[in-house]
Amino acid sequence: MTSPFVPRHIGPGSDEQTHMLKAVGYNSLDDLMDAAIPESIRFHGDLDLPAGISEQEAIAELRAIADRNTVATPMIGLGYYGTHTPAVIKRNVLENPAWYTAYTPYQPEISQGRLEALLNFQTMVTDLTGLTTANASMLDEATAVAEAMTLARRASKVKSNVYAVDADTFPQTLSIVRTRAEPLGIEVVLIDPEEPETLPDEFFGLHLQYPGASGEVRDHAALVELAHERGALVTVAADLLALTVLRAPGEIGVDIAAGTTQRFGVPLGFGGPHAGYLAVRAGLERSLPGRLVGVSKDADGAPAYRLALQTREQHIRREKATSNICTAQVLLAVMASMYAVYHGPQGLREIADGVHAHASRIAGSLREAGIEVQNDTYFDTVTAVVPGRAEAIVAEAARRGVDLRLVDADRVSVSCDETTTDEHVATVVAAFGAELAMIWGVSGGWPERTTEYLTHPVFNTHHSETSMLRYLRKLSDRDYALDRGMIPLGSCTMKLNATTEMEAITWPEFANIHPFAPANQIQGYEDLVAQLEGWLAEITGYDAVSVQPNAGSQGELAGLLAIRGYHRSRGETHRDVCLIPSSAHGTNAASAVMAGMRVVVVACDADGNVDLADLDAKIEKHRDSLSAIMVTYPSTHGVYETSIAELCAKVHDAGGQVYVDGANLNALVGFAKPGKFGADVSHLNLHKTFCIPHGGGGPGVGPVAVRQHLAAFLPGNPLEEGDHHAVSAAAHGSAGILPISWAYVRMMGPDGLAAATASAVLAANYTAVRLREHYPVLYAGNNGLVAHECILDLRPITKATGVSVDDVAKRLIDYGFHAPTMSFPVAGTLMVEPTESEDLTELDRFIAAMIAIKGEIDQVAAGVWPKDDNPLANAPHTASAVSADEWAHPYPRSVAGFPEGVDRTAKYWPPVRRIDGAYGDRNLVCSCPSPEAFED
Repeated sequence: MTSPFVPRHIGPGSDEQTHMLKAVGYNSLDDLMDAAIPESIRFHGDLDLPAGISEQEAIAELRAIADRNTVATPMIGLGYYGTHTPAVIKRNVLENPAWYTAYTPYQPEISQGRLEALLNFQTMVTDLTGLTTANASMLDEATAVAEAMTLARRASKVKSNVYAVDADTFPQTLSIVRTRAEPLGIEVVLIDPEEPETLPDEFFGLHLQYPGASGEVRDHAALVELAHERGALVTVAADLLALTVLRAPGEIGVDIAAGTTQRFGVPLGFGGPHAGYLAVRAGLERSLPGRLVGVSKDADGAPAYRLALQTREQHIRREKATSNICTAQVLLAVMASMYAVYHGPQGLREIADGVHAHASRIAGSLREAGIEVQNDTYFDTVTAVVPGRAEAIVAEAARRGVDLRLVDADRVSVSCDETTTDEHVATVVAAFGAELAMIWGVSGGWPERTTEYLTHPVFNTHHSETSMLRYLRKLSDRDYALDRGMIPLGSCTMKLNATTEMEAITWPEFANIHPFAPANQIQGYEDLVAQLEGWLAEITGYDAVSVQPNAGSQGELAGLLAIRGYHRSRGETHRDVCLIPSSAHGTNAASAVMAGMRVVVVACDADGNVDLADLDAKIEKHRDSLSAIMVTYPSTHGVYETSIAELCAKVHDAGGQVYVDGANLNALVGFAKPGKFGADVSHLNLHKTFCIPHGGGGPGVGPVAVRQHLAAFLPGNPLEEGDHHAVSAAAHGSAGILPISWAYVRMMGPDGLAAATASAVLAANYTAVRLREHYPVLYAGNNGLVAHECILDLRPITKATGVSVDDVAKRLIDYGFHAPTMSFPVAGTLMVEPTESEDLTELDRFIAAMIAIKGEIDQVAAGVWPKDDNPLANAPHTASAVSADEWAHPYPRSVAGFPEGVDRTAKYWPPVRRIDGAYGDRNLVCSCPSPEAFED
């Protein structure tokens, strides 16, 4: 029996599907799928998954799972801290689809709200670190530090491959640094930050933790100077809350700062998702990986925000890219920035003072009881020396509901945070067998902050809930998300993110669990992860799955590292060539380089398929050194290639492994299993196929799935010793959002998941059929069918009329749509993916808009409108432009603002006109502009 949730998720009802099938030329969804998918890979059985259940039943099951977690008071630290998410931010950002269903801001004219929030984030980070430029967030602190390492290697003039790392660095960060260093030939050397003589003779970079994992706050000025004298670049992993009272890294000439913004109102979530940060001094901004928001201007000269410089760098530079980071943690970065906006500089300082006061009282009480406190100077963490008693003290604290960190048999660390109370302090002191003293410990002289921070008006205005509420509403109104209408992006699967799927992520039993909590407190999470990994293995046909990768890019890296580990275990270290089709996602090539592989590109034929003749030639040339091939299936061109099984066999015959990029799994679930048609490893995008929302450009989860022979090489716990290549800072990555995908699979069931796939393929083919006479559809597979997306070729139109793909994309805004994917994978085209969630009314509305736009293009071609002054060239049109006193254009205002088919009572108005991207890159401004910049 089909779950009642299925028709809530799938947009077209049975009558609508019948209409769509008739247009495409098939009698049933089964007939369509039989015709579209090559029989050589077709799965005809039923997925071995539990039957789908209702929303109410799913919530009840999730509640039972959550109840198996224990919410203790987390005082473990190591970069993860309890925090209070202001209710106004929790409800109006984290739980608000206007924020969590938005897409990456590649169409900046309709992303001004989240771009402003990200600019606030960048300003917050640069102010607190004392550096000049910060990016729009990283995946987590450990990933940010690893990216800082490779940035330093690129920028340093020192030829050494040695990277010096503070021995007081968080252990999970050190694990990720080692994972990323080894394939690149970087040697990681631990140094004692209090003994400069431990620095290597030559090294290209130095990493310091501030405060250290032990809690110690050190004055690094002399060490930074010494490193610079030797030509090395210095990174400091700094706690942003501590930087409200500690000297900023930029004040002593640090080159790079990295860290996390988790304690700025973002729940623990058993390890994520959280927004890491990365900031650099002047001169390094054009080497900064990840996303960067800048200030430019629109067609009227008004200030406007856009992504700047290296946006999607890896798609442009491919194997020469310096990072495979294709995303950010936008939703979490927005939360952190709004936490700073809401509290302001004074509020943050008061929180920091409270944290330090609690740590000081613990230190004072322990010393009063004769217990040695290791730290001379500390901010929030103190380490006590208790010979032989450490385990007993940690156990006693846990019995009292407080989790402490067991450093070793003789030492215990205690970390205070915003949620720490006097009662928690008393409990901790009692667990040590001491009494709470009325004195505070004396933290030795730390390097004090002397510079101001967060002086921009945005951080000094919205401190009342009324003001904050209205500011958040103002920004969300400047955006376009799925709560407004269709986002038909090819390759990115913007489907329904059901409210029921989202509901559990803010429950304390999921949100307030520390990633390093004791095993007896996390049984619910372990059960949920095990179930989800098992379901994903069944869906994909693989034998083992790890959900640790916290983005698709990390999943790619994890999969390639598994292949690398497999070859090395067999003594075949010489296998280092990775074949990649020319149509592949750019992250594929970048990930291969990061995994220590050499990229060899395989050509595609005229139909967009992998050219098997060229594949044969490349395999023969590199047979002895072939490590893997990375191929996306269905192809990046949106086609079920018929030769995929043959391709897999050819690579296997040469001793290589097959990596199938799972970005397009939404066209396979229930109908084909990569692990069964020849693939050895895939990463999946839970933020695409399995309903985790994009959040404006993150969070995501990119699990890696492998066949049995690669299972031993999946990423392991970063806190455990061993050669297991952890790829994110927590054992289960962004575990806090896994309940979303769990709920989706549980409610859909095997029948519903297959129905979703078929409906997505139907929607794409219906769109292709309806638009084919107006725009050429570039590629097709069996029986002229596409998979879950289709590519509309605008190149002939552009050549004939001058109307560009940009013009069409911007004109769609006037019609009330987000544009499809522009110029990927083919320049001058639009890739459309309707998904299964859009009903026929919305599909037809989009199709009608595209047909109407073609009519406008014909008007330009006929000379009715000039090529440089028409509704497309001037799109998008703002309310201000349309209502201006003067109107000099050859088309009426009504055509500009209310084109054919637009509902005048529900019109979406873009806040700015077309943005000048080149101006923003030439005049790089990546922090909040002054209010005067917005004056008329």
